[in-house]
Amino acid sequence: MSDLPRKAVTRTAKLAALPIGFAGRATWGLGKRIGGKSAEIVGRELQQRTADQLFKVLGELKGGAMKFGQAMSVFESALPEEVAGPYRAALTKLQEAAPPMPTRTVHAVLEERLGERWQELFLEFEDKPSAAASIGQVHHAVWHDGREVAVKVQYPGAGEALLSDLSQLSRFARLLGPLIPGMDIKPLITELRDRVTEELDYALEAQAQRAHAEEFRDDPDVVVPDVVHQCEQVLVTEWIEGTPLAEIINDGSQEQRDRAGQLLALFLFSGPARTGLLHADPHPGNFRLLPDGKGGWRLGVLDFGTVDRLPGGLPTPIGRSLRLTLDGEALAVYELLRKEGFVRESIELEPDAVLDYLLPIIEPAQVDAFTFTRSWMRSQAARIADIRSPAHQLGKQLNLPPSYLLIHRVTLSTIGVLCQLGATVRLRDELEAWVLGFVAEADEGADQESAAEA
Repeated sequence: MSDLPRKAVTRTAKLAALPIGFAGRATWGLGKRIGGKSAEIVGRELQQRTADQLFKVLGELKGGAMKFGQAMSVFESALPEEVAGPYRAALTKLQEAAPPMPTRTVHAVLEERLGERWQELFLEFEDKPSAAASIGQVHHAVWHDGREVAVKVQYPGAGEALLSDLSQLSRFARLLGPLIPGMDIKPLITELRDRVTEELDYALEAQAQRAHAEEFRDDPDVVVPDVVHQCEQVLVTEWIEGTPLAEIINDGSQEQRDRAGQLLALFLFSGPARTGLLHADPHPGNFRLLPDGKGGWRLGVLDFGTVDRLPGGLPTPIGRSLRLTLDGEALAVYELLRKEGFVRESIELEPDAVLDYLLPIIEPAQVDAFTFTRSWMRSQAARIADIRSPAHQLGKQLNLPPSYLLIHRVTLSTIGVLCQLGATVRLRDELEAWVLGFVAEADEGADQESAAEA
């Protein structure tokens, strides 16, 4: 049996063992309750044991398992501290580390894709990878013209591994639900599956990265490395130094945390407005904090394998609904949400109840500066997850239109990273600058334009 089939069998066995382990812990939990421990304490212990096995298995794999782990890692802020605390290191590891490919495999891919004399393209090439992720690993090198570059090499069989892992994970998504309160795991896995083909296509990634690099060239706040060379399974881009956001989360100063948070918010909202593309993989492994040469910091952005194409920027209804919610216009918000498909035609909801549901979520936009914290994230997750709360009952009746699915996940993920940073961010400034409809004048201008066209 070759290495790849043997590894596939091993990874399948590890993933298949997860639901068995979950079932065993559920039985253990029932025994503890019968033995006299309270349901709350047992539930917490069960959550810890589940997290322990999940993070251990995901940390040993690549493919869809690691992709899922990366997506989950940004929601660590929503986990109870007693669960998140012990596994924070494991979650961080998932963000930009995986078992590396053997050197001979890397060389074989490069020879197949760049030619037998591929080594002549580089003045230097480091065989040890500098980062290993879900579908490929990155090597530091020096291109033949002297530029430092990052060489991303796709794992052979990456597509099959992604699809296989995500298919298995989707089968027991229900069992993972209690791990992160207020989050439906199955749509996340479904969406990751839908993005597989796009992420494996390095030509699409190169196109998206070039668009960002061109737009943000010489930008004082954001750095996007340019594409140097691209072919099937290999992507060569400029190398950027900097401190990974995961390190800022763990050890950064408050000044660095706040600056990273502000820049992350800036990039989230300005990117679609300036490029027509939304960077859709905002986990900390894809960002760096770089000195700007003037005593401040810039944000380096990596990995454009997953993007949402938004030619007009973020949809105007997002800005309008935010502003109307902040203004307390319950009926107008409700009508807009219904028009956009967030409230199905077959359902009638109380507009004031919808407003009450939304206001706590958009609290960061209500003030000039908001401090994102894990405790705030946990309180929001608990409010929506508690089956006894009105928010939970109302949330179950709302709908997420497919066109908003990726925007929703990116926004939630970014908020999760801001909470991990504990950053104080002037979010409202970025909304006003970049999101159409958030400022009343933008609405009026759009209305006048529509009237003129009519």
